[in-house]
Amino acid sequence: MIAHVSSSDAAPLRRLVATTRERRTPIASACTGTFLLAESGVLEGLRATTSWWLAPYFRMRYPEVTVDEARMVTTSDGVTTAGAAFAHVDLALAIVRMNSPALAELVARYLVVDERPSQAAYTIAAALAQSDPTLAAFERWARTHLDQPISIADAAQAIGVSERTLQRAMRRTLGTSPVRFVQDLRVERASHLLKTTDLPLEIIARRVGYEHANTLRILLRERTGATAGALRR
Repeated sequence: MIAHVSSSDAAPLRRLVATTRERRTPIASACTGTFLLAESGVLEGLRATTSWWLAPYFRMRYPEVTVDEARMVTTSDGVTTAGAAFAHVDLALAIVRMNSPALAELVARYLVVDERPSQAAYTIAAALAQSDPTLAAFERWARTHLDQPISIADAAQAIGVSERTLQRAMRRTLGTSPVRFVQDLRVERASHLLKTTDLPLEIIARRVGYEHANTLRILLRERTGATAGALRR
């Protein structure tokens, strides 16, 4: 995909996008199409989103673009980007909403589409980590220690890198910190347990490393946009 948008065959498309941007015409794209915008140079210095599982590759290739893969749709200085394949619907509604919020709401009702501002609920932390060997090793180590207090220094030592190297790899590839990544793994496992078992939230919390259920309850709402009860139902 990257080879295609950067190829000589795609040069006319890149020039068209760049020329369109120079005229200050609004531009929008979703999923892999965001790579064409970045390759054309129109996203430099702006915020953008793309399909969550492509974000590590996007971030490494285009460090001048601030990637927020948690967002479903992002608009920055007239350039609108959206997430994965079905985010094309969200992108279309966002464009309509720029001109008429009432019309966008009406169209959403006809299409039976709910508001989905975030991709976070669909993100698979392990899939993101596989894009870097250091992160993949950290992810495997962290999963075996989720029910314990996790020291990032101990984790780094266990996988044979310095803590600073781990921090840098996490920031460079995923745009986050090891601590937040561990939180994502814990939320992922807790969500699975809520959906597949009848265990009380207090026990699930301890199984994913939290002494108090309320801490997990807050994280679930923050990361998934749903309550523990809703996930269980």
